[in-house]
Parts: sequence; structure tokens; C-alpha cells
Amino acid sequence: MTEERRETDAGIEIRPLYEPGDLEGFDDRRDLGRPGEAPFTRGIYPSMYRGRLWTMRQYAGMGTARETNARFRYLLGHGQTGLSIAFDLPTQMGLDSDHPRAEGEVGKTGVAIDSLEDMRTLMTDIPLDAVTTSMTINATAAILLLLYELVAEEQGVAAGRLGGTV
Repeated sequence: MTEERRETDAGIEIRPLYEPGDLEGFDDRRDLGRPGEAPFTRGIYPSMYRGRLWTMRQYAGMGTARETNARFRYLLGHGQTGLSIAFDLPTQMGLDSDHPRAEGEVGKTGVAIDSLEDMRTLMTDIPLDAVTTSMTINATAAILLLLYELVAEEQGVAAGRLGGTV
């Protein structure tokens, strides 16, 4: 039985099996590296998750900053090791909660964050140097990251001690 030729949309052949000889000029030390070392193709930590567990996060955020803070503290108290913040649609669009276009959407699909005070409330009693935070956000990412960094600074957390993604 003859296998039919497979190829990518760009017309590049996809072989059923690739072997070391197919990698002309490939130097595993240079091109693949070691775990925890540049070019980081084998992970960012030398022992990867045998030495450092995965961050456990539940995507959460609903209503006010105070309500979401209570949920975050509950989750952290029950074994979660990081935060994953869901922001409401007005926050994602850069609208204040009192904007006419925000009506009916405030706090519905995530937490409403309009100000530095809201971010302070959201992060009250959460050790920002001990958790990593993932913010699922697009257009207003730079603004929300700045608010987060300002709260961390107020908590005495050095910028180099913050971790997470935006």
C-alpha cells in the first residue's frame, strides 16, 4: 500500500516519520539547549515541574472588587497558588462603570475595575510577592497592569518580585 503525499497549505511535504538525519546542520547543544537554559526550547526551569509545581488558578471575578477579593482569598485559603482575574466587559473596553454604554454589564462577566482604589480593594490582604497573577485582558492591559504594579508598590513588593501574565 502506498501512502499518499501529505503537505502543509504552503506545499511543504509532511513525512510520516522524521529521524536525526533529517535535521541537516542541527546541533542539539546549540539549537535545542538544556532545560532551564537559552534558547529555552526545553522549558524555563532545569527540573521543570518535578522541582516546581504548576500554578493552580481558577478563573474568577464577578461583581465588585470587594466580592472578588473575598473569592480570591477563599480560593487561596483552599490551595490555589495563583490568581486568574476575569474582568467585566466595561473594564475590558476601557469604560468606567458609570458610562452609559456600560449599563447592564457592570460586574456581570467579571469584576469591575475603574480606579486605583478598585485595584487596592481587589488585592487587599493578598501577598502579591507570593502569588502569580494572570489577567485576561486585551485593550486595557497596560492600564490594569499599572494599577496592579502601583498596589504592589504600596504593599512594599519590589517589581522584580511580581509574577504572572497579562
